[in-house]
Amino acid sequence: MLDARRLQGRLGVSVDGIIGAGTLTALFARMGAQKPVAEELGLAANVHFRTYGILDSGLRLAHFMGQCGHESGGFRFMEEIWGPTQAQRGYEGRADLGNTQSGDGRRYQGRGPIQLTGRANYRRVGRQIGIDLERHPEIVSHPSIGLLVGCVYWRDRKLNAKADADDLLGLTKAINGGTNGLEDRRRRTAQAKELIL
Repeated sequence: MLDARRLQGRLGVSVDGIIGAGTLTALFARMGAQKPVAEELGLAANVHFRTYGILDSGLRLAHFMGQCGHESGGFRFMEEIWGPTQAQRGYEGRADLGNTQSGDGRRYQGRGPIQLTGRANYRRVGRQIGIDLERHPEIVSHPSIGLLVGCVYWRDRKLNAKADADDLLGLTKAINGGTNGLEDRRRRTAQAKELIL
């Protein structure tokens, strides 16, 4: 069970026992988001975290914040910084990501707090939310849309169950495909747990 009053006290916001946009904005800010981004994420999370069950438990919220905090560099980067690095060059032609056309690797690079990557993922999630993300992938860089995309991805991968089991490794593999950044994910999740649990 998520103790709203305890979380609000730790965040230094008005303690009313209701987790709303103000509390969530403060949480995103504490986890690294700059004020305008934190505000947009807080407003979006007030709807989407409820819809996708992320506010149903403290562990779910802590793991979502820790994983997405890692993926987005503390909610500062809603679009992958393109080098291209060796890993990014590897996106090109990856059939498992649906990157079948020249330029797909760059076009469907990681975006949003969860860093949605690959043409197939953009197509699938776009169909679910009713936005043509395959045609307009840049939209995922908008914090509110990116958060919705992250919540849909979280649900589709059944990550609430992994969060409920406190399975950091399983969550990391489901989001990243490997264990990239595991220690940073552990640190960010621990930071979120200190605030939330």
